[in-house]
Amino acid sequence: MTEDGGLTLVTGLVKWFDPAKGYGFILDDRGGPDILLHANVLRNFGRSSVADHSRVSVMVQRTSRGVQAAEVVSITPPETDGTPPIADLDLEVIAHLETLPLRPARVKWFDKSKGFGFANVFGHPEDVFIHIEVLRHSGFADLAIGEAVCLRLVEGPRGLMAAQIAAWDSGEPEDEAGQAERRTEILSHVAE
Repeated sequence: MTEDGGLTLVTGLVKWFDPAKGYGFILDDRGGPDILLHANVLRNFGRSSVADHSRVSVMVQRTSRGVQAAEVVSITPPETDGTPPIADLDLEVIAHLETLPLRPARVKWFDKSKGFGFANVFGHPEDVFIHIEVLRHSGFADLAIGEAVCLRLVEGPRGLMAAQIAAWDSGEPEDEAGQAERRTEILSHVAE
């Protein structure tokens, strides 16, 4: 725990976060009162939501209304048992997920109640499917139209789909040669 001008670094689990309400709460690992996490603090970190049970490190401040997060330092998605979040992602994809490049994208639309949505990846003409379970496994609760994110892509049964979602500043755009090489890599990985 460090102190910096009245701010204290705290690590804990997201108890719940509701993007529609614009806030949620964090359970401090050390105990004590719940920590308010406001949507504006998440937006300053480049996110519009965070999945329940994600591990977060935040700078907090005590106010007359309680303990509040002032800055998000890091977010780690909820722990999983290692199984793929959906049947279209096999164990081989999950085992090598970190080897797939992160591609910058914008959310075209996402409907939490339907459980899916689509994004447009920079330099790719086709839409990329995003399933809500992949979203949750990646540490997000919801996505907003136009939100900037990064995606790890795989070829699904009906086209490109997100295998993982990350913060927008995590990836780099690829040139045309990189796009062709990546498409070949995706298709060969699926054929194996």
